[in-house]
Amino acid sequence: MVAPGSVTSRLGTVFPFLLVLVDLQYEGAECGINADVEKHLELGKKLLAAGQLADALSQFHAAVDGDPENYIAYYRRATVFLAMGKSKAALPDLTKVIELKMDFTAARLQRGHLLLKQGKLDEAEDDFKKVLKSNPSENEENESDEMQRLRHNYTAAISFLDKILEVCVWDAELRELRAECYIREGEPRKAISDLKAASKLKNDNTEAFYKISTLYYQLGDHELSLSEVRECLKLDQDHKRCFAHYKQVKKLNKLIESAEELIRDSRYTDAISKYESVMKMEPNIAEYTIRSKERICHCFSKDEKPVEAIRVCSEVLQMEPDNVNALKDRAEAYLIEEMYDEAIQDYEAAHEHNENDQQIREGLEKAQRLLKQSQKRDYYKILGVKRNAKKQEIIKAYRKLALQWHPDNFQNEEEKKKAEKKFIDIAAAKEVLSDPEMRKKFDDGEDPLDAESQQGGSGHPFHRSWNSWQGFNPFSSGGPFRFKFHFN
Repeated sequence: MVAPGSVTSRLGTVFPFLLVLVDLQYEGAECGINADVEKHLELGKKLLAAGQLADALSQFHAAVDGDPENYIAYYRRATVFLAMGKSKAALPDLTKVIELKMDFTAARLQRGHLLLKQGKLDEAEDDFKKVLKSNPSENEENESDEMQRLRHNYTAAISFLDKILEVCVWDAELRELRAECYIREGEPRKAISDLKAASKLKNDNTEAFYKISTLYYQLGDHELSLSEVRECLKLDQDHKRCFAHYKQVKKLNKLIESAEELIRDSRYTDAISKYESVMKMEPNIAEYTIRSKERICHCFSKDEKPVEAIRVCSEVLQMEPDNVNALKDRAEAYLIEEMYDEAIQDYEAAHEHNENDQQIREGLEKAQRLLKQSQKRDYYKILGVKRNAKKQEIIKAYRKLALQWHPDNFQNEEEKKKAEKKFIDIAAAKEVLSDPEMRKKFDDGEDPLDAESQQGGSGHPFHRSWNSWQGFNPFSSGGPFRFKFHFN
Protein backbone atom coordinates (compact mmCIF):
# COMPACT_ATOMS: atom_id res chain seq x y z
CA MET A 1 0.00 0.00 0.00
CA VAL A 2 1.07 3.55 -0.67
CA ALA A 3 1.29 6.06 2.15
CA PRO A 4 -1.45 8.70 2.03
CA GLY A 5 1.08 11.47 1.55
CA SER A 6 0.89 11.51 -2.23
CA VAL A 7 -2.55 11.50 -3.85
CA THR A 8 -1.21 10.98 -7.36
CA SER A 9 1.05 8.04 -6.45
CA ARG A 10 -1.69 6.40 -4.40
CA LEU A 11 -4.27 6.66 -7.18
CA GLY A 12 -1.75 5.47 -9.72
CA THR A 13 -1.06 2.39 -7.60
CA VAL A 14 -4.72 1.53 -7.11
CA PHE A 15 -5.64 2.07 -10.75
CA PRO A 16 -2.76 1.22 -13.07
CA PHE A 17 -5.03 1.23 -16.12
CA LEU A 18 -6.98 4.43 -15.72
CA LEU A 19 -7.84 7.25 -13.32
CA VAL A 20 -8.13 9.83 -16.04
CA LEU A 21 -9.81 12.87 -14.65
CA VAL A 22 -9.49 14.93 -17.78
CA ASP A 23 -12.35 15.17 -20.27
CA LEU A 24 -14.87 14.60 -17.51
CA GLN A 25 -16.31 18.06 -18.16
CA TYR A 26 -17.10 16.89 -21.66
CA GLU A 27 -18.94 13.83 -20.37
CA GLY A 28 -20.53 15.97 -17.67
CA ALA A 29 -21.96 18.28 -20.35
CA GLU A 30 -23.84 15.33 -21.77
CA CYS A 31 -25.52 14.85 -18.40
CA GLY A 32 -26.95 18.32 -18.43
CA ILE A 33 -25.81 19.13 -14.90
CA ASN A 34 -26.99 22.30 -13.25
CA ALA A 35 -24.70 25.18 -12.32
CA ASP A 36 -24.52 24.40 -8.59
CA VAL A 37 -23.58 20.80 -9.16
CA GLU A 38 -20.99 21.82 -11.75
CA LYS A 39 -19.55 24.27 -9.23
CA HIS A 40 -19.20 21.51 -6.60
CA LEU A 41 -17.57 19.20 -9.13
CA GLU A 42 -15.02 21.78 -10.28
CA LEU A 43 -14.12 22.80 -6.75
CA GLY A 44 -13.86 19.19 -5.66
CA LYS A 45 -11.58 18.46 -8.61
CA LYS A 46 -9.20 21.28 -7.61
CA LEU A 47 -9.16 20.18 -3.96
CA LEU A 48 -8.41 16.61 -5.04
CA ALA A 49 -5.49 17.79 -7.17
CA ALA A 50 -4.19 19.76 -4.17
CA GLY A 51 -4.37 16.64 -1.97
CA GLN A 52 -7.14 18.04 0.25
CA LEU A 53 -9.11 14.83 0.24
CA ALA A 54 -11.59 15.53 3.03
CA ASP A 55 -12.61 18.86 1.53
CA ALA A 56 -12.85 17.34 -1.95
CA LEU A 57 -15.08 14.58 -0.57
CA SER A 58 -17.46 17.19 0.94
CA GLN A 59 -17.83 18.87 -2.45
CA PHE A 60 -18.60 15.58 -4.18
CA HIS A 61 -21.14 14.68 -1.46
CA ALA A 62 -22.86 17.97 -2.23
CA ALA A 63 -22.77 17.23 -5.97
CA VAL A 64 -24.42 13.81 -5.43
CA ASP A 65 -27.07 15.35 -3.17
CA GLY A 66 -27.71 18.06 -5.77
CA ASP A 67 -28.16 15.58 -8.62
CA PRO A 68 -28.62 11.89 -7.56
CA GLU A 69 -28.65 10.84 -11.24
CA ASN A 70 -25.26 12.40 -12.06
CA TYR A 71 -22.83 9.54 -12.67
CA ILE A 72 -19.85 11.96 -12.81
CA ALA A 73 -20.48 12.98 -9.19
CA TYR A 74 -20.52 9.36 -8.07
CA TYR A 75 -17.39 8.60 -10.10
CA ARG A 76 -15.39 11.47 -8.61
CA ARG A 77 -16.55 10.64 -5.10
CA ALA A 78 -15.41 7.05 -5.66
CA THR A 79 -12.06 8.42 -6.78
CA VAL A 80 -11.64 10.28 -3.48
CA PHE A 81 -12.73 7.25 -1.44
CA LEU A 82 -10.05 5.20 -3.15
CA ALA A 83 -7.43 7.90 -2.63
CA MET A 84 -8.30 7.73 1.07
CA GLY A 85 -7.94 3.92 1.07
CA LYS A 86 -11.69 3.35 1.53
CA SER A 87 -12.28 0.81 -1.21
CA LYS A 88 -15.47 -0.59 0.38
CA ALA A 89 -17.06 2.87 0.25
CA ALA A 90 -15.93 3.37 -3.35
CA LEU A 91 -17.47 0.15 -4.69
CA PRO A 92 -21.17 1.20 -4.34
CA ASP A 93 -20.41 4.50 -6.08
CA LEU A 94 -18.72 2.73 -8.99
CA THR A 95 -21.67 0.34 -9.24
CA LYS A 96 -24.03 3.34 -9.32
CA VAL A 97 -21.96 4.91 -12.11
CA ILE A 98 -22.29 1.72 -14.19
CA GLU A 99 -26.04 1.58 -13.54
CA LEU A 100 -26.41 5.14 -14.77
CA LYS A 101 -24.02 4.79 -17.71
CA MET A 102 -23.47 1.19 -18.85
CA ASP A 103 -20.73 2.08 -21.36
CA PHE A 104 -18.54 3.95 -18.83
CA THR A 105 -15.60 1.55 -19.22
CA ALA A 106 -13.30 3.45 -16.84
CA ALA A 107 -15.68 2.88 -13.92
CA ARG A 108 -16.23 -0.76 -14.88
CA LEU A 109 -12.51 -1.43 -15.10
CA GLN A 110 -11.97 0.23 -11.73
CA ARG A 111 -14.72 -1.87 -10.21
CA GLY A 112 -13.19 -5.00 -11.73
CA HIS A 113 -9.91 -4.31 -9.96
CA LEU A 114 -11.68 -3.67 -6.67
CA LEU A 115 -13.54 -6.95 -7.00
CA LEU A 116 -10.22 -8.67 -7.67
CA LYS A 117 -8.83 -7.17 -4.51
CA GLN A 118 -11.74 -8.67 -2.59
CA GLY A 119 -11.19 -12.02 -4.30
CA LYS A 120 -14.53 -11.96 -6.19
CA LEU A 121 -13.04 -13.46 -9.33
CA ASP A 122 -16.24 -14.29 -11.19
CA GLU A 123 -17.65 -10.77 -10.82
CA ALA A 124 -14.28 -9.22 -11.70
CA GLU A 125 -13.98 -11.39 -14.78
CA ASP A 126 -17.44 -10.31 -15.90
CA ASP A 127 -16.41 -6.64 -15.67
CA PHE A 128 -13.16 -7.25 -17.55
CA LYS A 129 -14.96 -9.11 -20.34
CA LYS A 130 -17.44 -6.27 -20.80
CA VAL A 131 -14.55 -3.81 -20.95
CA LEU A 132 -12.92 -5.97 -23.64
CA LYS A 133 -16.04 -5.86 -25.77
CA SER A 134 -16.02 -2.08 -25.83
CA ASN A 135 -12.29 -1.39 -25.66
CA PRO A 136 -10.13 -4.52 -26.13
CA SER A 137 -6.42 -4.35 -25.39
CA GLU A 138 -3.71 -6.96 -25.57
CA ASN A 139 -2.94 -6.94 -21.85
CA GLU A 140 -6.57 -7.31 -20.82
CA GLU A 141 -7.12 -10.11 -23.34
CA ASN A 142 -4.11 -11.93 -21.88
CA GLU A 143 -5.50 -11.44 -18.37
CA SER A 144 -8.83 -13.00 -19.36
CA ASP A 145 -7.07 -15.88 -21.12
CA GLU A 146 -4.98 -16.54 -18.01
CA MET A 147 -8.15 -16.90 -15.92
CA GLN A 148 -9.43 -19.52 -18.38
CA ARG A 149 -6.22 -21.55 -18.06
CA LEU A 150 -6.09 -21.56 -14.26
CA ARG A 151 -7.35 -25.09 -13.88
CA HIS A 152 -5.08 -26.57 -16.56
CA ASN A 153 -1.58 -25.39 -15.69
CA TYR A 154 -0.49 -25.03 -12.04
CA THR A 155 2.67 -23.07 -12.86
CA ALA A 156 0.68 -20.60 -14.94
CA ALA A 157 -1.96 -20.47 -12.22
CA ILE A 158 0.64 -19.61 -9.59
CA SER A 159 2.03 -16.86 -11.81
CA PHE A 160 -1.41 -15.40 -12.34
CA LEU A 161 -2.35 -15.69 -8.67
CA ASP A 162 0.87 -13.88 -7.80
CA LYS A 163 -0.35 -10.93 -9.83
CA ILE A 164 -3.83 -11.04 -8.34
CA LEU A 165 -2.52 -11.29 -4.78
CA GLU A 166 -0.48 -8.17 -5.29
CA VAL A 167 -3.87 -6.50 -5.28
CA CYS A 168 -5.99 -8.99 -3.29
CA VAL A 169 -3.53 -9.05 -0.44
CA TRP A 170 -6.00 -10.13 2.21
CA ASP A 171 -7.99 -12.69 0.26
CA ALA A 172 -7.84 -15.99 2.17
CA GLU A 173 -9.47 -18.08 -0.56
CA LEU A 174 -6.96 -16.97 -3.18
CA ARG A 175 -4.10 -17.88 -0.86
CA GLU A 176 -5.64 -21.28 -0.26
CA LEU A 177 -6.00 -21.73 -4.03
CA ARG A 178 -2.34 -20.82 -4.58
CA ALA A 179 -1.37 -23.18 -1.76
CA GLU A 180 -3.10 -26.02 -3.60
CA CYS A 181 -1.15 -25.14 -6.74
CA TYR A 182 2.11 -25.16 -4.76
CA ILE A 183 1.24 -28.60 -3.37
CA ARG A 184 0.61 -29.93 -6.88
CA GLU A 185 3.92 -28.43 -8.00
CA GLY A 186 5.81 -30.11 -5.15
CA GLU A 187 6.55 -26.95 -3.14
CA PRO A 188 4.99 -27.71 0.26
CA ARG A 189 6.85 -25.02 2.21
CA LYS A 190 5.46 -22.27 -0.03
CA ALA A 191 2.03 -23.82 0.41
CA ILE A 192 2.47 -23.70 4.19
CA SER A 193 3.30 -19.99 3.99
CA ASP A 194 0.07 -19.23 2.11
CA LEU A 195 -2.02 -21.45 4.38
CA LYS A 196 -0.63 -19.76 7.50
CA ALA A 197 -1.69 -16.41 6.08
CA ALA A 198 -5.12 -17.85 5.24
CA SER A 199 -5.51 -19.17 8.80
CA LYS A 200 -5.16 -15.60 10.07
CA LEU A 201 -7.30 -13.94 7.39
CA LYS A 202 -10.31 -16.25 7.85
CA ASN A 203 -11.87 -16.86 11.25
CA ASP A 204 -12.06 -20.46 12.51
CA ASN A 205 -10.11 -21.72 9.51
CA THR A 206 -9.79 -25.34 10.67
CA GLU A 207 -9.12 -26.54 7.12
CA ALA A 208 -6.01 -24.39 6.84
CA PHE A 209 -4.61 -25.68 10.14
CA TYR A 210 -5.36 -29.27 9.10
CA LYS A 211 -3.55 -28.85 5.78
CA ILE A 212 -0.56 -27.13 7.42
CA SER A 213 -0.28 -30.00 9.91
CA THR A 214 -0.42 -32.68 7.22
CA LEU A 215 2.18 -30.85 5.13
CA TYR A 216 4.57 -30.60 8.07
CA TYR A 217 3.98 -34.29 8.74
CA GLN A 218 4.88 -35.18 5.15
CA LEU A 219 8.04 -33.08 5.51
CA GLY A 220 9.05 -35.08 8.58
CA ASP A 221 8.55 -32.24 11.06
CA HIS A 222 6.36 -34.12 13.53
CA GLU A 223 6.65 -31.49 16.28
CA LEU A 224 5.31 -28.63 14.15
CA SER A 225 2.68 -30.96 12.74
CA LEU A 226 1.48 -31.71 16.26
CA SER A 227 1.41 -28.02 17.14
CA GLU A 228 -0.71 -27.09 14.09
CA VAL A 229 -3.23 -29.91 14.47
CA ARG A 230 -3.75 -28.82 18.08
CA GLU A 231 -4.70 -25.36 16.78
CA CYS A 232 -7.32 -27.04 14.61
CA LEU A 233 -8.75 -28.91 17.60
CA LYS A 234 -8.83 -25.73 19.66
CA LEU A 235 -11.26 -24.33 17.10
CA ASP A 236 -13.27 -27.54 16.76
CA GLN A 237 -12.56 -30.39 19.16
CA ASP A 238 -14.92 -32.66 17.18
CA HIS A 239 -13.18 -32.10 13.84
CA LYS A 240 -12.93 -35.70 12.59
CA ARG A 241 -9.93 -35.38 10.28
CA CYS A 242 -7.96 -33.23 12.71
CA PHE A 243 -8.64 -35.63 15.56
CA ALA A 244 -7.63 -38.70 13.53
CA HIS A 245 -4.48 -36.94 12.37
CA TYR A 246 -3.75 -35.78 15.92
CA LYS A 247 -3.75 -39.37 17.19
CA GLN A 248 -1.38 -40.42 14.40
CA VAL A 249 1.07 -37.56 14.97
CA LYS A 250 0.98 -37.95 18.74
CA LYS A 251 1.80 -41.66 18.50
CA LEU A 252 4.75 -40.98 16.19
CA ASN A 253 5.95 -38.08 18.31
CA LYS A 254 5.87 -40.27 21.44
CA LEU A 255 7.95 -42.97 19.72
CA ILE A 256 10.61 -40.48 18.63
CA GLU A 257 10.77 -38.73 22.02
CA SER A 258 11.13 -42.11 23.74
CA ALA A 259 13.93 -43.12 21.35
CA GLU A 260 15.83 -39.89 21.99
CA GLU A 261 15.53 -40.34 25.74
CA LEU A 262 16.97 -43.85 25.41
CA ILE A 263 19.90 -42.46 23.42
CA ARG A 264 20.58 -39.93 26.17
CA ASP A 265 20.65 -42.83 28.62
CA SER A 266 23.04 -44.76 26.34
CA ARG A 267 20.45 -47.51 25.85
CA TYR A 268 21.24 -47.78 22.19
CA THR A 269 19.71 -51.19 21.44
CA ASP A 270 16.34 -50.08 22.81
CA ALA A 271 16.56 -46.81 20.91
CA ILE A 272 17.22 -48.69 17.66
CA SER A 273 14.08 -50.75 18.28
CA LYS A 274 12.03 -47.56 18.69
CA TYR A 275 13.30 -46.08 15.45
CA GLU A 276 12.61 -49.32 13.62
CA SER A 277 9.01 -48.94 14.85
CA VAL A 278 8.94 -45.40 13.43
CA MET A 279 9.91 -46.73 9.99
CA LYS A 280 7.24 -49.44 10.17
CA MET A 281 4.64 -46.87 11.20
CA GLU A 282 5.36 -44.55 8.25
CA PRO A 283 6.99 -46.64 5.49
CA ASN A 284 5.72 -44.37 2.71
CA ILE A 285 7.16 -41.09 4.01
CA ALA A 286 10.82 -41.06 3.01
CA GLU A 287 11.78 -38.37 5.52
CA TYR A 288 10.98 -40.60 8.51
CA THR A 289 12.95 -43.48 7.02
CA ILE A 290 16.01 -41.27 6.46
CA ARG A 291 15.86 -39.65 9.91
CA SER A 292 15.32 -43.01 11.61
CA LYS A 293 18.24 -44.63 9.79
CA GLU A 294 20.38 -41.61 10.65
CA ARG A 295 19.69 -42.11 14.36
CA ILE A 296 20.13 -45.90 14.13
CA CYS A 297 23.50 -45.26 12.49
CA HIS A 298 24.38 -42.99 15.44
CA CYS A 299 23.32 -45.65 17.95
CA PHE A 300 25.43 -48.37 16.34
CA SER A 301 28.43 -46.05 16.23
CA LYS A 302 28.09 -45.04 19.89
CA ASP A 303 27.47 -48.66 20.89
CA GLU A 304 30.77 -49.56 19.21
CA LYS A 305 29.22 -51.83 16.60
CA PRO A 306 31.19 -50.52 13.66
CA VAL A 307 30.11 -53.03 11.00
CA GLU A 308 26.41 -52.31 11.56
CA ALA A 309 27.09 -48.57 11.86
CA ILE A 310 28.97 -48.45 8.57
CA ARG A 311 26.19 -50.37 6.81
CA VAL A 312 23.34 -48.15 8.04
CA CYS A 313 25.27 -44.88 7.72
CA SER A 314 26.10 -45.80 4.12
CA GLU A 315 22.39 -46.34 3.42
CA VAL A 316 21.67 -42.85 4.73
CA LEU A 317 24.45 -41.32 2.65
CA GLN A 318 23.13 -42.97 -0.49
CA MET A 319 19.91 -41.01 0.05
CA GLU A 320 21.59 -37.86 1.41
CA PRO A 321 25.26 -37.66 0.37
CA ASP A 322 25.77 -34.45 2.38
CA ASN A 323 24.31 -35.72 5.66
CA VAL A 324 26.88 -34.42 8.16
CA ASN A 325 25.61 -36.53 11.07
CA ALA A 326 25.89 -39.77 9.08
CA LEU A 327 29.37 -38.79 7.86
CA LYS A 328 30.55 -38.17 11.43
CA ASP A 329 29.08 -41.40 12.79
CA ARG A 330 30.45 -43.49 9.94
CA ALA A 331 33.87 -41.89 10.41
CA GLU A 332 33.84 -42.95 14.09
CA ALA A 333 32.90 -46.48 13.06
CA TYR A 334 35.74 -46.51 10.54
CA LEU A 335 38.14 -45.55 13.33
CA ILE A 336 37.04 -48.56 15.38
CA GLU A 337 37.59 -50.73 12.32
CA GLU A 338 41.03 -49.12 11.85
CA MET A 339 39.98 -47.89 8.39
CA TYR A 340 41.76 -44.60 8.82
CA ASP A 341 41.79 -43.43 5.20
CA GLU A 342 38.03 -43.89 4.97
CA ALA A 343 37.52 -42.09 8.29
CA ILE A 344 39.61 -39.15 7.09
CA GLN A 345 37.57 -38.92 3.88
CA ASP A 346 34.29 -38.82 5.83
CA TYR A 347 35.56 -36.23 8.29
CA GLU A 348 36.83 -34.05 5.45
CA ALA A 349 33.48 -34.31 3.64
CA ALA A 350 31.65 -33.37 6.85
CA HIS A 351 34.05 -30.46 7.43
CA GLU A 352 33.24 -29.03 3.99
CA HIS A 353 29.59 -28.73 5.00
CA ASN A 354 30.17 -27.59 8.58
CA GLU A 355 33.51 -25.88 9.13
CA ASN A 356 32.63 -24.69 12.65
CA ASP A 357 31.93 -28.12 14.15
CA GLN A 358 34.59 -28.71 16.80
CA GLN A 359 33.78 -32.43 16.96
CA ILE A 360 34.51 -32.82 13.25
CA ARG A 361 37.85 -30.98 13.54
CA GLU A 362 38.91 -33.08 16.52
CA GLY A 363 37.81 -36.29 14.81
CA LEU A 364 39.75 -35.44 11.68
CA GLU A 365 42.91 -34.66 13.67
CA LYS A 366 42.56 -37.92 15.59
CA ALA A 367 42.06 -39.95 12.41
CA GLN A 368 45.16 -38.37 10.89
CA ARG A 369 47.21 -39.17 14.00
CA LEU A 370 45.97 -42.74 14.08
CA LEU A 371 46.80 -43.20 10.41
CA LYS A 372 50.33 -42.01 11.08
CA GLN A 373 50.50 -44.19 14.17
CA SER A 374 49.30 -47.26 12.27
CA GLN A 375 52.27 -46.93 10.00
CA LYS A 376 54.45 -47.52 13.07
CA ARG A 377 53.67 -49.91 15.92
CA ASP A 378 50.02 -50.75 16.63
CA TYR A 379 49.55 -52.37 20.05
CA TYR A 380 46.07 -53.58 19.19
CA LYS A 381 47.37 -55.42 16.14
CA ILE A 382 50.24 -56.87 18.16
CA LEU A 383 47.78 -58.47 20.57
CA GLY A 384 45.26 -59.20 17.84
CA VAL A 385 42.37 -57.39 19.53
CA LYS A 386 39.89 -54.72 18.42
CA ARG A 387 40.27 -51.11 19.50
CA ASN A 388 37.16 -51.45 21.63
CA ALA A 389 38.42 -54.62 23.39
CA LYS A 390 37.80 -54.90 27.14
CA LYS A 391 40.70 -55.23 29.59
CA GLN A 392 39.95 -58.93 30.15
CA GLU A 393 40.27 -59.57 26.41
CA ILE A 394 43.60 -57.74 26.36
CA ILE A 395 45.03 -59.74 29.30
CA LYS A 396 43.81 -63.00 27.81
CA ALA A 397 45.36 -62.24 24.40
CA TYR A 398 48.61 -61.15 26.07
CA ARG A 399 48.95 -64.33 28.12
CA LYS A 400 48.36 -66.53 25.12
CA LEU A 401 50.90 -64.70 22.97
CA ALA A 402 53.47 -64.38 25.78
CA LEU A 403 53.39 -68.13 26.27
CA GLN A 404 53.60 -68.74 22.53
CA TRP A 405 56.49 -66.36 21.88
CA HIS A 406 58.56 -66.81 25.03
CA PRO A 407 62.15 -66.97 23.79
CA ASP A 408 62.90 -70.03 25.92
CA ASN A 409 60.64 -71.95 23.55
CA PHE A 410 63.14 -71.54 20.71
CA GLN A 411 66.56 -73.17 20.35
CA ASN A 412 67.62 -71.81 16.98
CA GLU A 413 69.44 -68.49 17.48
CA GLU A 414 67.73 -66.79 14.58
CA GLU A 415 64.30 -67.90 15.74
CA LYS A 416 65.16 -66.93 19.33
CA LYS A 417 66.04 -63.37 18.24
CA LYS A 418 62.81 -63.10 16.32
CA ALA A 419 60.90 -64.39 19.35
CA GLU A 420 62.68 -61.95 21.65
CA LYS A 421 61.57 -59.00 19.51
CA LYS A 422 58.07 -60.32 19.28
CA PHE A 423 57.96 -60.96 23.02
CA ILE A 424 59.08 -57.42 23.83
CA ASP A 425 56.36 -55.99 21.58
CA ILE A 426 53.74 -58.20 23.27
CA ALA A 427 54.84 -57.04 26.72
CA ALA A 428 54.81 -53.39 25.59
CA ALA A 429 51.31 -53.76 24.12
CA LYS A 430 50.03 -55.29 27.35
CA GLU A 431 51.64 -52.55 29.45
CA VAL A 432 50.03 -49.76 27.38
CA LEU A 433 46.59 -51.23 26.77
CA SER A 434 46.02 -52.46 30.31
CA ASP A 435 46.75 -49.02 31.75
CA PRO A 436 43.75 -46.67 31.23
CA GLU A 437 45.82 -43.49 31.06
CA MET A 438 48.39 -44.90 28.67
CA ARG A 439 45.70 -46.51 26.52
CA LYS A 440 43.84 -43.20 26.22
CA LYS A 441 47.02 -41.51 25.00
CA PHE A 442 47.50 -44.27 22.45
CA ASP A 443 43.86 -44.06 21.32
CA ASP A 444 44.33 -40.33 20.80
CA GLY A 445 47.21 -41.02 18.44
CA GLU A 446 50.16 -40.71 20.84
CA ASP A 447 52.44 -43.65 21.65
CA PRO A 448 53.29 -43.34 25.36
CA LEU A 449 56.30 -45.64 24.85
CA ASP A 450 57.68 -43.78 21.85
CA ALA A 451 60.60 -41.53 22.77
CA GLU A 452 59.84 -39.23 19.83
CA SER A 453 56.38 -38.44 21.17
CA GLN A 454 57.54 -37.86 24.75
CA GLN A 455 58.92 -34.38 25.25
CA GLY A 456 62.12 -34.61 27.21
CA GLY A 457 61.72 -38.40 27.47
CA SER A 458 64.71 -40.64 28.15
CA GLY A 459 63.88 -43.13 25.46
CA HIS A 460 61.64 -46.11 24.87
CA PRO A 461 61.37 -48.05 28.18
CA PHE A 462 61.02 -51.31 26.26
CA HIS A 463 64.11 -50.80 24.16
CA ARG A 464 66.16 -53.26 26.13
CA SER A 465 67.65 -56.69 25.66
CA TRP A 466 65.86 -59.95 26.25
CA ASN A 467 67.99 -60.54 29.35
CA SER A 468 66.28 -57.72 31.14
CA TRP A 469 62.97 -59.50 30.61
CA GLN A 470 64.02 -62.85 31.99
CA GLY A 471 62.29 -63.83 35.16
CA PHE A 472 58.84 -62.27 34.70
CA ASN A 473 55.53 -64.09 34.79
CA PRO A 474 53.30 -63.49 31.76
CA PHE A 475 50.37 -64.83 33.76
CA SER A 476 50.71 -62.22 36.46
CA SER A 477 48.08 -59.46 36.56
CA GLY A 478 50.68 -56.82 37.34
CA GLY A 479 53.75 -55.47 35.53
CA PRO A 480 56.45 -57.67 33.99
CA PHE A 481 59.03 -57.24 36.79
CA ARG A 482 57.53 -59.15 39.72
CA PHE A 483 58.05 -62.88 39.34
CA LYS A 484 60.64 -65.27 38.05
CA PHE A 485 59.44 -67.61 35.40
CA HIS A 486 61.80 -69.92 33.47
CA PHE A 487 61.15 -72.62 30.93
CA ASN A 488 63.25 -75.76 31.08
